[in-house]
Amino acid sequence: MPSLKDLKNRIASVKSTRKITKAMQMVAAAKLRRAQDAAEAARPYTERFNAVMAGLSQAAEGSPSAPKLLAGTGSTQTHLLVVMTAERGLCGGFNANIAKLARVHAKKLVAEGKTVKILTVGKKGRDSLRRELGDHFVGHIDMSDVKRMSYADAQRVAKDVLNRFDAAEFDIATIFFSRFENVVSQHPTAQQIIPAKFEAVADAATASTLYDYEPSEEAILADLLPRGVATQIFAALLENAASEQGARMSAMDNATRNAGDMIDDLTIEFNRSRQAKITNELIEIISGAEAL
Repeated sequence: MPSLKDLKNRIASVKSTRKITKAMQMVAAAKLRRAQDAAEAARPYTERFNAVMAGLSQAAEGSPSAPKLLAGTGSTQTHLLVVMTAERGLCGGFNANIAKLARVHAKKLVAEGKTVKILTVGKKGRDSLRRELGDHFVGHIDMSDVKRMSYADAQRVAKDVLNRFDAAEFDIATIFFSRFENVVSQHPTAQQIIPAKFEAVADAATASTLYDYEPSEEAILADLLPRGVATQIFAALLENAASEQGARMSAMDNATRNAGDMIDDLTIEFNRSRQAKITNELIEIISGAEAL
Protein backbone atom coordinates (compact mmCIF):
# COMPACT_ATOMS: atom_id res chain seq x y z
CA MET A 1 0.00 0.00 0.00
CA PRO A 2 1.52 3.40 -0.96
CA SER A 3 2.42 5.77 1.82
CA LEU A 4 0.75 9.12 2.39
CA LYS A 5 3.77 10.89 0.92
CA ASP A 6 3.63 8.77 -2.23
CA LEU A 7 -0.07 9.48 -2.67
CA LYS A 8 0.48 13.19 -2.11
CA ASN A 9 3.25 13.22 -4.72
CA ARG A 10 1.06 11.35 -7.22
CA ILE A 11 -1.79 13.80 -6.71
CA ALA A 12 0.55 16.73 -7.31
CA SER A 13 1.95 15.03 -10.42
CA VAL A 14 -1.48 14.36 -11.91
CA LYS A 15 -2.54 17.94 -11.19
CA SER A 16 0.50 19.20 -13.11
CA THR A 17 -0.37 16.88 -15.98
CA ARG A 18 -3.94 18.16 -15.97
CA LYS A 19 -2.70 21.74 -16.28
CA ILE A 20 -0.63 20.74 -19.32
CA THR A 21 -3.45 18.86 -21.05
CA LYS A 22 -5.87 21.72 -20.35
CA ALA A 23 -3.43 24.21 -21.85
CA MET A 24 -2.91 21.99 -24.91
CA GLN A 25 -6.68 21.70 -25.31
CA MET A 26 -7.06 25.48 -25.33
CA VAL A 27 -4.20 25.93 -27.80
CA ALA A 28 -5.70 23.27 -30.08
CA ALA A 29 -9.09 24.99 -29.88
CA ALA A 30 -7.56 28.29 -30.97
CA LYS A 31 -5.66 26.65 -33.83
CA LEU A 32 -8.70 24.61 -34.83
CA ARG A 33 -10.76 27.69 -35.63
CA ARG A 34 -8.15 28.99 -38.07
CA ALA A 35 -7.55 25.56 -39.60
CA GLN A 36 -11.27 24.84 -39.93
CA ASP A 37 -11.91 28.23 -41.57
CA ALA A 38 -9.08 27.58 -44.05
CA ALA A 39 -10.33 24.09 -44.90
CA GLU A 40 -13.93 25.22 -45.36
CA ALA A 41 -12.86 28.25 -47.41
CA ALA A 42 -10.91 25.99 -49.78
CA ARG A 43 -13.80 23.58 -50.43
CA PRO A 44 -15.88 25.78 -52.80
CA TYR A 45 -12.84 26.54 -54.96
CA THR A 46 -11.80 22.88 -55.04
CA GLU A 47 -15.32 21.74 -55.91
CA ARG A 48 -15.70 24.31 -58.70
CA PHE A 49 -12.23 23.56 -60.03
CA ASN A 50 -13.04 19.85 -60.11
CA ALA A 51 -16.35 20.60 -61.87
CA VAL A 52 -14.59 22.48 -64.65
CA MET A 53 -11.88 19.83 -64.89
CA ALA A 54 -14.54 17.10 -65.04
CA GLY A 55 -16.13 18.80 -68.04
CA LEU A 56 -12.80 19.23 -69.76
CA SER A 57 -11.69 15.67 -69.07
CA GLN A 58 -14.97 14.28 -70.44
CA ALA A 59 -14.47 16.24 -73.64
CA ALA A 60 -10.85 15.06 -73.97
CA GLU A 61 -11.50 11.46 -72.89
CA GLY A 62 -10.32 8.97 -75.48
CA SER A 63 -8.42 11.60 -77.47
CA PRO A 64 -4.96 10.47 -78.62
CA SER A 65 -3.59 13.86 -77.61
CA ALA A 66 -4.97 13.69 -74.07
CA PRO A 67 -2.34 14.66 -71.45
CA LYS A 68 -0.50 11.83 -69.74
CA LEU A 69 -1.68 13.02 -66.32
CA LEU A 70 -5.23 12.32 -67.47
CA ALA A 71 -4.78 9.28 -69.70
CA GLY A 72 -2.19 7.60 -67.49
CA THR A 73 0.71 5.44 -68.59
CA GLY A 74 -1.44 2.58 -69.76
CA SER A 75 -0.26 0.42 -66.87
CA THR A 76 -1.39 -0.13 -63.27
CA GLN A 77 1.66 -2.02 -62.06
CA THR A 78 3.44 0.59 -59.90
CA HIS A 79 1.58 2.56 -57.24
CA LEU A 80 2.83 5.56 -55.28
CA LEU A 81 1.13 6.07 -51.91
CA VAL A 82 1.48 9.59 -50.52
CA VAL A 83 0.75 9.24 -46.79
CA MET A 84 0.10 12.63 -45.17
CA THR A 85 0.08 12.74 -41.37
CA ALA A 86 1.10 15.15 -38.61
CA GLU A 87 4.57 16.01 -37.35
CA ARG A 88 3.44 15.66 -33.73
CA GLY A 89 1.43 13.18 -31.71
CA LEU A 90 -0.97 13.59 -28.77
CA CYS A 91 -3.93 13.80 -31.16
CA GLY A 92 -5.77 10.56 -30.46
CA GLY A 93 -6.11 8.15 -33.36
CA PHE A 94 -5.60 10.78 -36.07
CA ASN A 95 -2.20 9.58 -37.29
CA ALA A 96 -2.87 5.90 -36.59
CA ASN A 97 -6.08 5.86 -38.64
CA ILE A 98 -4.43 7.37 -41.72
CA ALA A 99 -1.48 4.99 -41.41
CA LYS A 100 -3.84 2.04 -40.97
CA LEU A 101 -5.74 2.91 -44.16
CA ALA A 102 -2.49 3.25 -46.09
CA ARG A 103 -1.16 -0.02 -44.63
CA VAL A 104 -4.27 -1.96 -45.62
CA HIS A 105 -4.19 -0.46 -49.13
CA ALA A 106 -0.48 -1.24 -49.55
CA LYS A 107 -0.86 -4.85 -48.38
CA LYS A 108 -3.79 -5.34 -50.75
CA LEU A 109 -1.73 -4.09 -53.70
CA VAL A 110 1.25 -6.26 -52.74
CA ALA A 111 -1.05 -9.29 -52.52
CA GLU A 112 -2.20 -8.52 -56.07
CA GLY A 113 1.39 -8.52 -57.29
CA LYS A 114 1.68 -4.75 -57.66
CA THR A 115 4.77 -2.68 -56.94
CA VAL A 116 4.20 -0.28 -54.04
CA LYS A 117 6.21 2.86 -53.31
CA ILE A 118 5.50 5.08 -50.30
CA LEU A 119 6.17 8.81 -49.97
CA THR A 120 5.52 10.13 -46.46
CA VAL A 121 4.57 13.68 -45.51
CA GLY A 122 4.85 14.10 -41.74
CA LYS A 123 7.08 12.01 -39.51
CA LYS A 124 4.28 10.28 -37.57
CA GLY A 125 3.16 8.40 -40.67
CA ARG A 126 6.75 7.48 -41.47
CA ASP A 127 7.34 6.18 -37.95
CA SER A 128 4.11 4.18 -37.98
CA LEU A 129 4.71 2.50 -41.36
CA ARG A 130 8.46 2.03 -41.15
CA ARG A 131 8.40 -1.34 -39.35
CA GLU A 132 6.12 -3.18 -41.78
CA LEU A 133 6.57 -1.23 -45.02
CA GLY A 134 9.97 0.42 -44.62
CA ASP A 135 11.31 -1.42 -47.68
CA HIS A 136 8.77 0.41 -49.85
CA PHE A 137 9.78 3.93 -48.76
CA VAL A 138 11.08 6.14 -51.56
CA GLY A 139 11.09 9.53 -49.88
CA HIS A 140 9.97 11.80 -47.07
CA ILE A 141 8.88 15.45 -47.01
CA ASP A 142 9.50 17.23 -43.71
CA MET A 143 6.81 19.69 -42.61
CA SER A 144 8.15 20.33 -39.10
CA ASP A 145 9.08 23.93 -39.94
CA VAL A 146 5.59 24.78 -41.26
CA LYS A 147 3.66 27.01 -38.85
CA ARG A 148 0.62 27.55 -41.05
CA MET A 149 -0.18 25.46 -44.13
CA SER A 150 0.13 27.36 -47.42
CA TYR A 151 -0.18 26.62 -51.12
CA ALA A 152 3.60 26.72 -51.41
CA ASP A 153 3.81 23.71 -49.09
CA ALA A 154 1.36 21.82 -51.32
CA GLN A 155 3.39 22.78 -54.38
CA ARG A 156 6.48 21.31 -52.73
CA VAL A 157 4.72 17.96 -52.35
CA ALA A 158 3.14 18.17 -55.81
CA LYS A 159 6.51 18.96 -57.43
CA ASP A 160 8.06 15.87 -55.86
CA VAL A 161 5.16 13.68 -57.05
CA LEU A 162 5.11 15.15 -60.58
CA ASN A 163 8.87 14.81 -60.97
CA ARG A 164 8.62 11.14 -60.05
CA PHE A 165 5.77 10.70 -62.54
CA ASP A 166 7.77 12.38 -65.30
CA ALA A 167 10.65 10.05 -64.47
CA ALA A 168 8.28 7.07 -64.95
CA GLU A 169 8.73 5.92 -61.35
CA PHE A 170 5.05 5.02 -60.92
CA ASP A 171 1.77 4.62 -62.80
CA ILE A 172 -0.85 5.53 -60.18
CA ALA A 173 -0.58 7.96 -57.27
CA THR A 174 -2.95 8.00 -54.30
CA ILE A 175 -2.95 10.43 -51.38
CA PHE A 176 -4.01 9.46 -47.86
CA PHE A 177 -5.33 12.08 -45.47
CA SER A 178 -8.11 12.71 -42.97
CA ARG A 179 -11.20 14.63 -44.09
CA PHE A 180 -12.49 16.99 -41.40
CA GLU A 181 -16.15 16.83 -40.40
CA ASN A 182 -16.20 18.13 -36.83
CA VAL A 183 -14.18 18.07 -33.62
CA VAL A 184 -14.98 14.44 -32.83
CA SER A 185 -15.28 13.08 -36.38
CA GLN A 186 -12.49 12.88 -38.95
CA HIS A 187 -12.59 10.40 -41.79
CA PRO A 188 -9.41 8.74 -43.16
CA THR A 189 -9.58 9.11 -46.94
CA ALA A 190 -7.75 7.70 -49.97
CA GLN A 191 -7.93 9.77 -53.15
CA GLN A 192 -6.32 9.01 -56.50
CA ILE A 193 -4.66 12.06 -58.07
CA ILE A 194 -2.69 10.49 -60.95
CA PRO A 195 -4.17 9.65 -63.42
CA ALA A 196 -6.56 12.46 -62.59
CA LYS A 197 -10.02 11.41 -61.46
CA PHE A 198 -12.78 13.94 -61.05
CA GLU A 199 -16.09 13.07 -59.45
CA ALA A 200 -19.12 13.52 -61.66
CA VAL A 201 -20.99 16.66 -60.64
CA ALA A 202 -24.34 18.00 -61.71
CA ASP A 203 -23.00 21.03 -63.51
CA ALA A 204 -19.99 19.37 -65.15
CA ALA A 205 -21.86 18.77 -68.41
CA THR A 206 -23.31 22.27 -68.23
CA ALA A 207 -19.84 23.75 -67.80
CA SER A 208 -18.72 21.85 -70.89
CA THR A 209 -21.65 23.00 -73.05
CA LEU A 210 -21.76 26.62 -71.96
CA TYR A 211 -18.14 27.42 -72.68
CA ASP A 212 -15.97 27.19 -75.77
CA TYR A 213 -12.35 26.70 -74.78
CA GLU A 214 -9.43 28.21 -76.67
CA PRO A 215 -7.04 26.57 -77.23
CA SER A 216 -8.35 22.98 -77.22
CA GLU A 217 -9.45 21.06 -74.14
CA GLU A 218 -6.28 18.97 -74.37
CA ALA A 219 -4.03 22.04 -74.32
CA ILE A 220 -5.88 23.55 -71.37
CA LEU A 221 -5.76 20.27 -69.48
CA ALA A 222 -2.02 19.98 -70.07
CA ASP A 223 -1.62 23.30 -68.26
CA LEU A 224 -4.26 22.83 -65.57
CA LEU A 225 -3.68 19.21 -64.56
CA PRO A 226 -0.38 19.88 -62.72
CA ARG A 227 -2.15 22.70 -60.89
CA GLY A 228 -4.99 20.30 -60.20
CA VAL A 229 -2.59 17.90 -58.49
CA ALA A 230 -1.28 20.75 -56.32
CA THR A 231 -4.85 21.90 -55.59
CA GLN A 232 -5.95 18.45 -54.46
CA ILE A 233 -2.87 18.07 -52.27
CA PHE A 234 -3.41 21.55 -50.80
CA ALA A 235 -7.05 20.76 -49.99
CA ALA A 236 -5.95 17.47 -48.38
CA LEU A 237 -3.30 19.25 -46.28
CA LEU A 238 -5.86 21.79 -45.08
CA GLU A 239 -8.31 19.02 -44.20
CA ASN A 240 -5.48 17.26 -42.36
CA ALA A 241 -4.55 20.39 -40.41
CA ALA A 242 -8.14 20.88 -39.24
CA SER A 243 -8.53 17.18 -38.45
CA GLU A 244 -5.30 17.14 -36.44
CA GLN A 245 -6.33 20.06 -34.25
CA GLY A 246 -9.84 18.68 -33.81
CA ALA A 247 -8.46 15.28 -32.79
CA ARG A 248 -5.91 16.88 -30.45
CA MET A 249 -8.57 19.06 -28.83
CA SER A 250 -10.79 16.03 -28.26
CA ALA A 251 -7.88 13.90 -26.98
CA MET A 252 -6.67 16.59 -24.56
CA ASP A 253 -10.23 17.13 -23.31
CA ASN A 254 -10.49 13.41 -22.55
CA ALA A 255 -7.07 13.44 -20.91
CA THR A 256 -8.07 16.40 -18.74
CA ARG A 257 -11.26 14.65 -17.66
CA ASN A 258 -9.38 11.43 -16.91
CA ALA A 259 -6.82 13.35 -14.88
CA GLY A 260 -9.63 14.90 -12.84
CA ASP A 261 -11.15 11.47 -12.19
CA MET A 262 -7.74 10.12 -11.17
CA ILE A 263 -7.21 13.04 -8.78
CA ASP A 264 -10.58 12.34 -7.18
CA ASP A 265 -9.74 8.64 -6.75
CA LEU A 266 -6.29 9.39 -5.36
CA THR A 267 -7.72 12.00 -2.98
CA ILE A 268 -10.23 9.47 -1.64
CA GLU A 269 -7.45 6.90 -1.22
CA PHE A 270 -5.25 9.52 0.50
CA ASN A 271 -8.03 10.47 2.92
CA ARG A 272 -8.77 6.83 3.73
CA SER A 273 -5.10 6.08 4.33
CA ARG A 274 -4.73 9.14 6.54
CA GLN A 275 -7.85 8.23 8.48
CA ALA A 276 -6.59 4.67 8.92
CA LYS A 277 -3.26 5.96 10.15
CA ILE A 278 -4.93 8.30 12.61
CA THR A 279 -7.18 5.49 13.83
CA ASN A 280 -4.18 3.19 14.36
CA GLU A 281 -2.36 5.88 16.32
CA LEU A 282 -5.41 6.44 18.51
CA ILE A 283 -5.71 2.69 19.13
CA GLU A 284 -2.04 2.55 20.11
CA ILE A 285 -2.46 5.52 22.49
CA ILE A 286 -5.58 4.02 24.10
CA SER A 287 -3.96 0.60 24.35
CA GLY A 288 -0.89 2.13 26.00
CA ALA A 289 -3.04 4.07 28.45
CA GLU A 290 -5.01 0.97 29.41
CA ALA A 291 -1.78 -0.97 29.93
CA LEU A 292 -0.69 1.61 32.49
